[in-house]
Amino acid sequence: MKKSHPWGVLVMLVLKDKVLRFSEIRRSIDRISERMLTQTLQNLEKDGMLIRTSYNSVPPHVDYRLTEYGQQASSKIADLVGWLEENLVGILNSSVDK
Repeated sequence: MKKSHPWGVLVMLVLKDKVLRFSEIRRSIDRISERMLTQTLQNLEKDGMLIRTSYNSVPPHVDYRLTEYGQQASSKIADLVGWLEENLVGILNSSVDK
């Protein structure tokens, strides 16, 4: 992934098993600017992780969805997030810097 990778991970989690419009993605990720979301979506598309579908309509309609590789990656990321949530207290309690 390109330099926007921290945002890219969040976008991939939001798009997991979904097809969403730009505004729906933006509402799902707190504090992401339009510019950063645009760059992140472009980078994920270049990386082969998502597909941007533009419909010839007024007003313009664009959908975003993950590719097969994007779906696989988002599943792995979601598993890691779940594991971290389940084990965070134990990890913090066993920290060397106590």
